[in-house]
Amino acid sequence: MSRSPASSAAQDFVPFATAALDFHRALNIPGGPLVTSRAELDSLHAHLITLHGLLDAHAVRTGTLIPVEGDLLRAARTRIWQAADHLHTAYHTAPRRGSGEIPDREECQSGLPEGAPELTICQRHQAAAHLVRRRTTPADLHAPFTGLIRH
Repeated sequence: MSRSPASSAAQDFVPFATAALDFHRALNIPGGPLVTSRAELDSLHAHLITLHGLLDAHAVRTGTLIPVEGDLLRAARTRIWQAADHLHTAYHTAPRRGSGEIPDREECQSGLPEGAPELTICQRHQAAAHLVRRRTTPADLHAPFTGLIRH
């Protein structure tokens, strides 16, 4: 099978990431714990933040050449950020390792309720939030539909 000139080695890694997630689900969900662990939520958050960065790079580059495609990539980027934000919140409402204690809602809203090293997810989330604030308006983040349709 020959490669087209537009194909690059970097494009070959996305199917492997997808397959790894699918393999993880097939192996761990049927016989695994009923409640998602904080470690898995942290890993899923890292995956979405990385995907958010990839979509951002594509949206910025493509949007200058093909505005319609750029709009759709920006919409996908926004949805991925929203999913990552929900995972970050889920992490803080999941049972704590060791004690199994579930934090109070007020405690989670206090910012850094647990300290290091548990909060690498918060550091990652805050770093990504800087990009989100530069590239996305609050209206985009709260709109029921994030894609601008161009004809």
